[in-house]
Amino acid sequence: MTDLSTFIAGLPKVELHVHHVGSASPRIVAELAARHEGDSPVPADPDALADYFAFRDFAHFIEVYLSVVDLVRDPEDVWLLTHEVARELARQQVRYAELTVTPYSHVRRGIPAPAFCEAIEDARRRAQADFGVALRWCFDIPGEAGLPAAEQTLRIALQERPDGLVSFGLGGPEIGVPRPQFKPYFDEARAAGLRSVPHAGETTGPETIWDALRELGAERIGHGISAVDDPDLLRHLAERRIPLEVCPTSNVRTRAVASLADHPLPRLVEAGVPVTINSDDPPMFGTTLDDEYAVAARLLDLDPAGVADLARAGVAASFLAGPEQDRIIAEIDAHLAAVDR
Repeated sequence: MTDLSTFIAGLPKVELHVHHVGSASPRIVAELAARHEGDSPVPADPDALADYFAFRDFAHFIEVYLSVVDLVRDPEDVWLLTHEVARELARQQVRYAELTVTPYSHVRRGIPAPAFCEAIEDARRRAQADFGVALRWCFDIPGEAGLPAAEQTLRIALQERPDGLVSFGLGGPEIGVPRPQFKPYFDEARAAGLRSVPHAGETTGPETIWDALRELGAERIGHGISAVDDPDLLRHLAERRIPLEVCPTSNVRTRAVASLADHPLPRLVEAGVPVTINSDDPPMFGTTLDDEYAVAARLLDLDPAGVADLARAGVAASFLAGPEQDRIIAEIDAHLAAVDR
């Protein structure tokens, strides 16, 4: 695995399922906690964050996640977080990333929507210049906040319409948050040209995925791992080439899956479902995108050529234009060819 790890470390990649705040490194989380020390439960010591990020279940993860969101209180915090996320992605040879951003969570904490969008856009442009990584945005509804959050997320997306915005999503808990209620908001977002990428089927069953497909017009599914429990759904995903954004370590850390050995990734691949490999909230889960590729390689028994195929699948599932996809795929091919020489 050492040689394969070296190959993965140098492999050009895309990242399609990674959360904006959830990507903050321990150093940045601790720095933000120190800025707001005294009114946050988040430790200001990076070494203490590993224990703070030990999740009992998915509900506890959401509680902790929101406590970190609460540390992002002004546009300067937003800019710092975004720029540093890009730095870490670039370190892992990520050429392009679609970050899931939840503007509602920041606007309701007092950051005006125009200032929030200006901060992420300025950081996006600087990240391209400083690190060579292209960032794009998925504005997602925090499902636990209900229809008011959906309304405000849609309004921010359509009124501000930052240049990097490409898609519209739905995150947060699945249990008790039916997907069909969000149909009007997804309909309007899709009519405005945004792509549909809701979370579904991580902590609930296949019916949630069906709802995301039928009611929300999903073009990709965030997680979607419970599809293995429905042969008809597996066939549908395979035949329609609808990708799943799979995040193995995240599923274990939130207790959606008992262990990596139990992860359904091999069964999804065996069924012919397109899968992409992603990190979700990497520092919170003690992982990186490189680590997730290594996990996938073990689960699927892949050699470098197989890992390169996973990277190509991510590019193909992205919302990049064709020529930009071709450029990254050419880099992947060149990296694999260098190993074969």
